[in-house]
Amino acid sequence: MSLFRLDASIRTEGSHSREIADIVEQEWQAHAPATDVVRRHLGTDPIPATAWADAVFASWTPEESRTPEQKAAQALAAEAVDQLVEADALLFAVPLYNFGVSQHFKTWVDLVIADPRMGAGVEPVIAGKPAVLVVVRGGSYADGTPREGWDHATSWIVRILRDVWQLDLKVVEAEFTLVGVNPALDQFKELADTLRAQSEQTAREHGRALAGAGVTA
Repeated sequence: MSLFRLDASIRTEGSHSREIADIVEQEWQAHAPATDVVRRHLGTDPIPATAWADAVFASWTPEESRTPEQKAAQALAAEAVDQLVEADALLFAVPLYNFGVSQHFKTWVDLVIADPRMGAGVEPVIAGKPAVLVVVRGGSYADGTPREGWDHATSWIVRILRDVWQLDLKVVEAEFTLVGVNPALDQFKELADTLRAQSEQTAREHGRALAGAGVTA
């Protein structure tokens, strides 16, 4: 059995998305011992920005006419999909950056879709695979808050993972992670502590469920 874990935070220390994903992974390992965890850190080892375009144009170009860059991009896309295919379960940790999707995660998603096994018009080769998505937001974007509707990332990520890639997806959401960092949010410390405890509990539950789903997959 194996777990594929993808992190998109640009931080290696103090990353809330990594911390919550760590809880999911710990529960996975506790309930599915002697398993492998394959990691990919997009924030520290990003996909080249030109890779997606090169992979797309390669698919339109006869094999003998493809450039070295196009061939390399196709190989990157195949490697990305292979990592998803070879795992029994998937874990994605993606923070909200500037109200949108992390550029590193978006580039990776585009590259995955460039592989023929994950392209439009075909059933995704990973359809039905169990997965957990951890999303982290520095403020609050809940209904009735001043920034309701400003989160332009989470719904898109869920759409890709659950609807386009047809994963059996569970989601952990954490908010107010900038409390203690941004003085303007100090008044929400008690609420932030409550929300953090809730997200950690949800992470534990989803980690256990992920391990169980991986065993039966």
